[in-house]
Amino acid sequence: MASAFTKSLDLPTDRRPRVMMLGSGGRANVVSEAARLRPLVEQHADVVLCDLFGEEDLLSVDADLAIVLGGDGAILRAALQMDIHQRPVLGVNLGKLGFLADLSPDELLAVLPDLCQGQGEIVEHLMFHYQVSHKDGGQIVCEGLGLNEVAVMAGPPFAILDVDLYVDAELATTYSCDGLIVSTPVGSTAHSLSAGGPILRKDLHAFVISPISPHTLTNRPVVDQADRLFELVVSNPHAGTSVVVDGQVRCTLEPEDRVQIHRAEPTFQLVKVAGHGYYRTLREKLGWRGMFERRE
Repeated sequence: MASAFTKSLDLPTDRRPRVMMLGSGGRANVVSEAARLRPLVEQHADVVLCDLFGEEDLLSVDADLAIVLGGDGAILRAALQMDIHQRPVLGVNLGKLGFLADLSPDELLAVLPDLCQGQGEIVEHLMFHYQVSHKDGGQIVCEGLGLNEVAVMAGPPFAILDVDLYVDAELATTYSCDGLIVSTPVGSTAHSLSAGGPILRKDLHAFVISPISPHTLTNRPVVDQADRLFELVVSNPHAGTSVVVDGQVRCTLEPEDRVQIHRAEPTFQLVKVAGHGYYRTLREKLGWRGMFERRE
């Protein structure tokens, strides 16, 4: 039985699927692999766009499926490119880790015929909307969608930063730290994990708040449901205190600027492939084996 966050892959039955091929073209192997795979993909679907450098406005592209070549960074960029018009994504790993981009090129070719016939499922993953606004007048400094995390980073001169956390307009606590991360389950295995945060199953709809190097032993990561409004306020930011979204600096903060994070209406849609279960990915990609390997 499908879960609340899993649904059937809904592709048209009266025509061939329209596919976008996206990727991190800065890697030489991505460009060459895209050239090799394209004619093989076109045996089963119509390739309506090949954008390996993130240059196209994908909102106007009529496509049913996105094949993303590279690594998890390429998938993050593709998700942001698609913006409010998310399409199902097949991630092909041509990088190192490949936590989201989990398929090899050969596995892609093996599953593509059935998927193009609509035989498959997609898992919906939480995305967020962020907005940074000034206290006076509420002028919006920056806003957008994200998939991994929003982080407020102390920045130069690299002294401890006080960050107020509000949840649904109620002051939760003030963190004294090097930064604060609000992460989705997808992002829980990225920056949040390196800061000591927990691993959340990718299809959960929740956020995790993880302080970076908190200046007290009582501060621990907190998990809360996704239907909350999270607000981060820094009364006295440093000159370099910044808002970083999915690894990209979006703006610097002025005193009393308000960073708001809440569930976005679009969801990131990852195609579910048999044999690539969540715990297998943890075990093989993150070396999460639960026991020491015995050496003779």
